[in-house]
Amino acid sequence: MTLFSAEHLTMIFGGLMAVDGFSLELRGGDLIGLIGPNGAGKTTVFNMMTGTLKPTQGRIFFQEEEITGLKPNAITRRGIARTFQNIRLFQDLPVIENVMISYHGRLRSSFMGAVLGTPLYHREEKEMHDGAMALLQRVRLADFAHERAAGLPYGQQRRLEIARALATHPKLLLLDEPAAGMNPQETQELMDFILKIKEDFDLTVLLIEHDMRVVMGICQWIKVLDYGATIAEGTPKEIQSNPQVITAYLGEAGGKGIA
Repeated sequence: MTLFSAEHLTMIFGGLMAVDGFSLELRGGDLIGLIGPNGAGKTTVFNMMTGTLKPTQGRIFFQEEEITGLKPNAITRRGIARTFQNIRLFQDLPVIENVMISYHGRLRSSFMGAVLGTPLYHREEKEMHDGAMALLQRVRLADFAHERAAGLPYGQQRRLEIARALATHPKLLLLDEPAAGMNPQETQELMDFILKIKEDFDLTVLLIEHDMRVVMGICQWIKVLDYGATIAEGTPKEIQSNPQVITAYLGEAGGKGIA
């Protein structure tokens, strides 16, 4: 069953074609990689999917509802969450409060309810705290719940950012270069983590990543962008030996295939 589809998405900035006719279909449970050289248009695709940018042309559907042009918070409430290439945590707040913030979009109590300390506000505050702690236990960060986010090792900060996305109860999770800046051990732990949360949280995952070890190691299907256009798609094995992909990555892969 199709969970998400993008039809002929085009994004033009001042005459520059950033994305040209991008289409994508995701079924429930997919783990798909979106790759390409720097500047290929990958993050622009994510920005259109999550409402940060409105496509110049094209349509986006999620669970059979058109979401083209909806605001980011409306798209998040429908079940699409994302992370960013540059970690966006509240560095001075405790780990648990970083996660609790993601629950606020589902609060029923008002600002005045918080000021007045109404029973509804206190009940929801406790539900947020308990929910955040339960989530931290599931992603193995509960031991750090009351530490500042800035004090976590880099790999755990990445995990915390993913946990914040999970707190919005997504059905579709978009990961933008989650392995950026990681050492080999952290990268392997991340790969295992992504596969685990995909199963534990019943997620569909779309992944942007430059680390080909990650992409080839966990993705079922890969789409390749270059200069805003899709130049190839297929299984990891097919992409590794695709001449167009090798040419696009020449210099990064040395023309010897995508390893």
